[in-house]
Amino acid sequence: MRKIIPLVLCLALGSFVLSGCASDSEPFVEKSYTSDTQINEIHLDVQDREIEVSLSEDEQVHMQYAENNKEYYDISVSGTVLTMTSASDKAWTDYIGGKPAAENRKILLQIPNALLENLTLATTNEDITLSALAVTGRISLSSNGGNIAFGTLDVGDTLTLNVKNGTISGAVAGSYDDFAIQSEVKKGESNLPDQKDGGEKTLHISCNNGDVEITFVGK
Repeated sequence: MRKIIPLVLCLALGSFVLSGCASDSEPFVEKSYTSDTQINEIHLDVQDREIEVSLSEDEQVHMQYAENNKEYYDISVSGTVLTMTSASDKAWTDYIGGKPAAENRKILLQIPNALLENLTLATTNEDITLSALAVTGRISLSSNGGNIAFGTLDVGDTLTLNVKNGTISGAVAGSYDDFAIQSEVKKGESNLPDQKDGGEKTLHISCNNGDVEITFVGK
């Protein structure tokens, strides 16, 4: 009995300390960003966040997101390049417990159609979805632990799609013959060849433990 009581006290004290440390986070607050300068290129590199891209109605770049004092973002503009990256001030005790609510783990990005040159999006453990849109240069999408799905994407030269433990599905503007294809799919099915030469544009596919389904839509 004497051994059990100190053990119970230690467990209770440990639970109190952990709960006290983990409760230091402020509630998530919804925020927004609108570019006040011309943006030609966007880079989003975040962790454990869903990214949803749609078209802007006013030819400006807009972002809606949520952050608190523990999980937030660094947003910067250099020249005409907009960059958004994950930032954190979390102690190890903050990783105990569940994830933030789904609405606090989502980034809504609105971009003007056919005005951006390059679009690069990367995340972990969440999905990336895009409506039909066009860029004049390249699009690069990467999700480690999530799916990539999109409407018809129109690129000027290169489309790069990378997933691990997820699927890739969507449509590409142009004919099959317009693209040189490099595709590597492990532990999954794909409707694309591993290698196809020719074409003025390039389609790069990398998928580990997931399926790939890409269709071509003639312009």
